[in-house]
Amino acid sequence: MYALVIVFQEKKVFWSLGAAAIAIVLGTVFPAGVFEGSGRLFALRHSLTQLINWNVLMIYVGSMIIAALFIYSKAPSRVADSIIKFSPSTGIAIVLILAMTGIISIFVENVATVLVMAPIALALCKKLKLNPTNFMMGLAVMSNLEGTATLVGDPPSMIFASFAGYTFNDFFLHDGRISIFFFIQMGLLVGCVFFYFIFKNAKEKIEVEETKVISLFPTALLLLMIVGLAAISFLKIECAFASGGFVLALGLIGLAWHFLSQKKSAGEIWELVKGLDWETIFFLIGIFVVVGALSESGLLLDFANFLSRITGGSKLGAFVLILIVSIILSGFIDNVPYIIVMLPVAASLAKSVGSAPELYMFALLIGSCLGGNLTPYGASANVVAMGIVKKEGQPMNFASWLKLGLPFTLLTTGAAALLLWFVWAT
Repeated sequence: MYALVIVFQEKKVFWSLGAAAIAIVLGTVFPAGVFEGSGRLFALRHSLTQLINWNVLMIYVGSMIIAALFIYSKAPSRVADSIIKFSPSTGIAIVLILAMTGIISIFVENVATVLVMAPIALALCKKLKLNPTNFMMGLAVMSNLEGTATLVGDPPSMIFASFAGYTFNDFFLHDGRISIFFFIQMGLLVGCVFFYFIFKNAKEKIEVEETKVISLFPTALLLLMIVGLAAISFLKIECAFASGGFVLALGLIGLAWHFLSQKKSAGEIWELVKGLDWETIFFLIGIFVVVGALSESGLLLDFANFLSRITGGSKLGAFVLILIVSIILSGFIDNVPYIIVMLPVAASLAKSVGSAPELYMFALLIGSCLGGNLTPYGASANVVAMGIVKKEGQPMNFASWLKLGLPFTLLTTGAAALLLWFVWAT
């Protein structure tokens, strides 16, 4: 399945669901041979009730609806216009817009974030007579950078939360220590400094016409989602679907508002729903089952022990190995299947060297998500950015991307990893 997903990514849903079906059939034919249980129907029941994390999937669907409505409201464009208006120079404005792009991508899918911010970037570059290449690359890499900062970010953060049992608040503080959110923000700060030196010579001040916001209701839904998830995590509500049900309910309220208040037709509502990332949803369903079978069979534990022997039981050696391998692989392949397979391996490896599992799981997330910025094919947002600049008559090749992507990736990943080691290695 893993090999087929890498080679034929356009069919990844077929491969993951097919592999899940095979695992369930094998678990039915050979009870207790695949899953940790017995009975002819155990494999199917166990997969549907235990392995597939419906709470995470509901969070993803609900947050996608809210994000789509947030983009429709034009609130992000209005904020960008205000940044340009009040910044002392255009160079500072560009850096702040890139930072804002990263923050938006915490809650909005990365490709959607790039598509929302691209017209703003292109208009600004035309007024300044700047080559839009670096700006568009900046939008892509900064949106990728923030993908795992919170529970409602990209699929990797949701997969991690499902595996580690993390709540929304655990992404900020866990066991009395700062968590993954702050390590990603360290990368964001370094990324902002990096782009400041790229755009510092753009000192001209320009005037922009502020975008009119259609409605603040989607923004209110987004803020309510954040506050509500934090409250549910803090109150520790004893309901397996509390977070997912809450976010999905907000999404449905948003659709009702879109239909009634914005006078959208049923066909337009259906197009919005149909346009959500259903491919990832069904891909994750298959992945949850397959990796659950792998984990329960003990194969991932064997792999963790193998890595422990390679590093000689060195805590630092294993940390560096996970980072480097994650960066390199994520520069060329989809990081979602890689993260799913490697999370239990990282946790087992941490146990074998006497370390907190967060040290290696966070290193895995940082390396695989920030490593996607290394090449133009490491993330979907990168491919979209390249397509946009090509339409603007500024085509990019692999080498030209690497010229900016390599130092950006090394600096941001290194900064996040150093802070992670300092906090969690002891």
